[in-house]
Amino acid sequence: MGKPRRIAGNSPSIHQLKVTLRHISPPIWRRIQVPSDASLGELHFILQTAMGWDDEHLHLFSVRGATYADGRIEDPWGPPPKDENRTRLARVAPVGTRLRYEYDFGDGWEHVLVVEKVFPAEPGVPYPRCVAGQRACPPEDCGGPPGYTNLLEAIADPDHPEHKELLDWIGAEFDPEAFDPEAVNAWLKP
Repeated sequence: MGKPRRIAGNSPSIHQLKVTLRHISPPIWRRIQVPSDASLGELHFILQTAMGWDDEHLHLFSVRGATYADGRIEDPWGPPPKDENRTRLARVAPVGTRLRYEYDFGDGWEHVLVVEKVFPAEPGVPYPRCVAGQRACPPEDCGGPPGYTNLLEAIADPDHPEHKELLDWIGAEFDPEAFDPEAVNAWLKP
C-alpha cells in the first residue's frame, strides 16, 4: 500500500467521517478526521489507507445525486462523473451528509461515509488521521462480500474443502478481527 498524497493547504476545519463497508457482518468500519479542504481525490487515497485497500481498482464517489471520479471512468448512458480532484469535501459534504464510495467494480465494495461533525483543527494534531475502527479490511480480489464470507468460513473450518488453498492464499497471519488505528496513522503521516 502506497502512502497517500500530501494534502495541500492548512485547513482550519476538519471533517470527521464514519466509513462503513456495506454488506459485511459484523461491520468493518473506520472513523477518520480529514481536512475539510481535501479534494475527493485526496479523500480516496485516505480511504484506501484507512480501510487497508491497495488502490488496485477503479473507484467513484456518489453524493446528493452527483458522481465524482478521477477521469478514468466513462458512462456511455449518462453524463461523465465530475472531477474528484477539483471537488473539495467541504463543498459537497456538510454535517449529516451520506456519501457512497465504491471501490473495485468487479468485487463491488461499497462504503457509506457519514459526516459526523465538522470542527476546528487542533494545533499540533496531524491530519488526516484515523481515530477508531473495527475489523480488518478484506483482501483485494477475494470476490466481494460473498467471496469474503466464503473466505472467512473456509479459513475458520479445517474441514472446509477450500481451507488449505485459501489459508495459503491469505496467509496464516491474517486476523479478520484485527485493526490498529496507529498503524493506519503511521501510513497517513506525510
